[in-house]
Amino acid sequence: MRAERMPHIFCPGCGIGIAMRCYGQAVLESGIPQDQHVVVSGIGCSGRVAGYMNLDSYHTTHGRGIPFATGIKLANPELMVTVFSGDGDLAAIGGNHLIHAARRNMDLKIICVNNFNYGMTGGQFGPTTPTGAYATTSPYGNREQPFNLPYLLAASGANYVSRWTTMHVRQIKQDILYTFTKPGFTFIEILSSCPVGFGKSNRIPDGLEEMRLYRERSVLARDVPLDQLGIDLREERPIYVGNFVNRDVPAYAPVSIDP
Repeated sequence: MRAERMPHIFCPGCGIGIAMRCYGQAVLESGIPQDQHVVVSGIGCSGRVAGYMNLDSYHTTHGRGIPFATGIKLANPELMVTVFSGDGDLAAIGGNHLIHAARRNMDLKIICVNNFNYGMTGGQFGPTTPTGAYATTSPYGNREQPFNLPYLLAASGANYVSRWTTMHVRQIKQDILYTFTKPGFTFIEILSSCPVGFGKSNRIPDGLEEMRLYRERSVLARDVPLDQLGIDLREERPIYVGNFVNRDVPAYAPVSIDP
């Protein structure tokens, strides 16, 4: 971490700091020299992470973390390139880049912190806001169907897909460590508390209460169909976590043409 950047800007009860620490710990334990790690972020609360890590980093424009990361990886394939950003940045304005990088199986490590809303800009609903959940722009409940991100990324061609919550700190760290050894496009979704944005609108008073919700409703998925991994916070349905996809498709490699 960059000590001179502390304290961070995350709100009390926010889970992004937990996810950031898991990533930092995985970097330290990876055995890969720190000057070989690069972290790229977009815009939003999670996008601030690139500025806090004591690594080569890029804080890019909104939704464009993956194209920047793709350029870095193609220019220097020896680097371990991670995109650390949020659901709004990656799945909304950056959604087109997300699915096509997965389709190409680019050798990128994606960490998506999903807090179900646009937390930095006022708590608006986004592409992962559960149906029926409230937001500042859906005062009568969200009428739209949210993305089931593991299903989307699996269908798009990602080599590795998993989901955890900020309650699962050991699993998150171990999963990130594993993706450092996994060629191709990997995607880890981390469900995070957002008491100031999503929580306030949905009668979840603080981060601790949302963590209790994750503890009580998280279920390790075993043979659960991918299309059943969607999240519905209105009902007492389980929140499935675990590793959902693990393929060995060769990572994208550009064609070399001798002059």
